[in-house]
Amino acid sequence: PDAKLISLGIGNTTEPLSAHIVEGLQKEVTKLGPLEGYTGYDDDAQAQAFLDKLKNRISKNWYNDIISPDEIIVSDGSKPDCGRLFFLFGNDVSIAVQDPAYPVYVDGSVMIGATGNYNSDSEEFDCIEYMRCTAENDFFPDLSKVKRTDLIYICSPNNPTGAVATKEELKELVDFARKNRSIIIFDAAYSEFIKEDGLPRSIFEIEGARECAIEVSSLSKPAGFTGVRLGWTIVPKELKFDDGESVGKDWQRVVGTLFNGSSNIAQWGAIAALSEKGLSEIKNTVNYYMENARIIKDGLDGLGIKTYGGVNSPYIWAAFPGKKSWDVFEDILTKTHVVTTPGAGFGKAGEGYVRFSAFGNTSDIKEAVKRLQDKL
Repeated sequence: PDAKLISLGIGNTTEPLSAHIVEGLQKEVTKLGPLEGYTGYDDDAQAQAFLDKLKNRISKNWYNDIISPDEIIVSDGSKPDCGRLFFLFGNDVSIAVQDPAYPVYVDGSVMIGATGNYNSDSEEFDCIEYMRCTAENDFFPDLSKVKRTDLIYICSPNNPTGAVATKEELKELVDFARKNRSIIIFDAAYSEFIKEDGLPRSIFEIEGARECAIEVSSLSKPAGFTGVRLGWTIVPKELKFDDGESVGKDWQRVVGTLFNGSSNIAQWGAIAALSEKGLSEIKNTVNYYMENARIIKDGLDGLGIKTYGGVNSPYIWAAFPGKKSWDVFEDILTKTHVVTTPGAGFGKAGEGYVRFSAFGNTSDIKEAVKRLQDKL
């Protein structure tokens, strides 16, 4: 009971906000005190001016102007936006998800009533198309084996596998979606962790994606905004329902009904984060976590454990063939007091794996790896 646990499980950031972001927050928060500086809902002229400034920075500094500011809806994070997207499309839709996948895509679909019955024999929902992502297909689905669905959920860099889809793979996906009149929900929450040149950070780098994709993203992991809460969703003007109506127009209606807008305080922090100085500090934060990922990956590789990810992603996906992931989790916890995440929690294809998270203090990361090396 007195053991010191080290968590390499949940993907929660540990490093403090950078100095420039804190300065930006402090400077703007003090303006809320006097009457002339106070802002409320974003229909307030001053609040709208700040929101417009933020959208312009997202467009220019995050997307290099491939996205128009008026296609960006700022929110409190990509996870809440995934939840609101379920309301946009309702329960009369068919859904495809990667397996393994971030659980929100399936769990949210269950809550909205779009998954059908749970089959206890297959341990899957009847109305979900599970796209197997394994080491054999480089953790990208074989689309020739995927049935047509209304929605396709894709996360790249992927949580939990750490895999990053190439431009060729995303082009294949976009072509598949356009052919089948499907809409891709592209989760780019970890795009800033991509280090290798030539790998796409946005689905909208792919020709044709504007006609078939929505992208959600966030400052949570790269800027440490897990508590501050700031993200966005991009719905291109070209994206239409089958009846020709604008998806973006309906999305704005859903957001306006269910959400009063992201905190103006969080927006001010994001404006600072997306400045030249702020982006430089974000890069330093990302590099910090990616060095942690290298330490974990090298340590596991040294033990002869096959690992994936950890190069362009803060997650390391470790294989334990022939073993149950919960048994591996318990074995590691008992012997080393290190917490991981069992792969089975991400889907059937996650069985036999555990996920290690690089979000942590480097001293704890090194201690965790030492324990693994000494006691496994």
